Amino acid sequence: MVIVMKADATDKQISEMLDFLTSLELKVHISRGEERTVIGIIGDKKKLKDKPLELMEGVEKVVPIVESYKMVSRTFKPESTIINVDGVEIGGKDIIIMAGPCAVESREQLFESAEAVKKAGARFLRGGAFKPRTSPYSFQGLEEEGLKMLREARELTGLKIVTEVMDIHSIDLVSEYADVLQIGARNMQNFSLLKEIGKIQKPVLLKRGIAATIDEWLNAAEYILSEGNKNVIFCERGIRTFETYTRNTLDLSAVPIIKKLSHLPIIVDPSHGTGKSELVAPMSKAAIAAGADGLMIEVHPDPKNALSDGVQSLTPEAFKMLTDEIKAISRIIGRDFD
Repeated sequence: MVIVMKADATDKQISEMLDFLTSLELKVHISRGEERTVIGIIGDKKKLKDKPLELMEGVEKVVPIVESYKMVSRTFKPESTIINVDGVEIGGKDIIIMAGPCAVESREQLFESAEAVKKAGARFLRGGAFKPRTSPYSFQGLEEEGLKMLREARELTGLKIVTEVMDIHSIDLVSEYADVLQIGARNMQNFSLLKEIGKIQKPVLLKRGIAATIDEWLNAAEYILSEGNKNVIFCERGIRTFETYTRNTLDLSAVPIIKKLSHLPIIVDPSHGTGKSELVAPMSKAAIAAGADGLMIEVHPDPKNALSDGVQSLTPEAFKMLTDEIKAISRIIGRDFD
């Protein structure tokens, strides 16, 4: 449940409420908005039985949270969360683009990609060092050597790094190199991994599972937040349906739905969402128009010879054309993209 304090509630009244709740061994989360302070409560609600919270000084109302996800819910935290990644804010007014190759293949390929996406306006460089593939015979990534190349690219360009963490054992290793840890679609309900990721404060990009419902996705984020890490970014990347023309079915309705149900930011991955390079630009523009806080786009200097997902990758030239169009859309909807 959440306790909404009155607009004129004093610091003393808020402090007394927090002391009372913690004395009952309940977890509390405080959200200070422009007009009101909201106190979220996590724990055994039985401890509050016969406790007239509504009558305590400074309390406006008590609102139960009926969803299975609590800390992720906008009821729990009405104000939108802005996640700061070393000076780059995700979830604010700026549209943030993460771009780069599906997989780190070589130093030359990565650096060329990094310089191209930065020039076009990207703030993050994406690239897989560990690549989970459907076939065990497909390229699996350069692993730590790829992570080292990503770090070099960050030093060269200033771009932040987002890359996937595959399992519990690789969290510390990937955290050493990455600015944002990506949880891939296959791991969205790897609850052991989510719990461990929740114990660190590194920002997390949580991709939607290949057949996950909105509710399952929100609850996956709840696993991370419940362990203490509040820095979660949702990423819609398409779900599996009966349609076979596209790689997945990109669910852009997820953007306004997540915005309504949760305070956390959401970006869209139209590359995996469609699997076709010619569909990436129109779906990117639609995602921004729908309210997405950013995009994750695969860009490769030579898509025809890419070791992974070349068919859905944009060339640097096509990516630059797209970002120019995104600038125009951003202005129309009152957001910024430099």
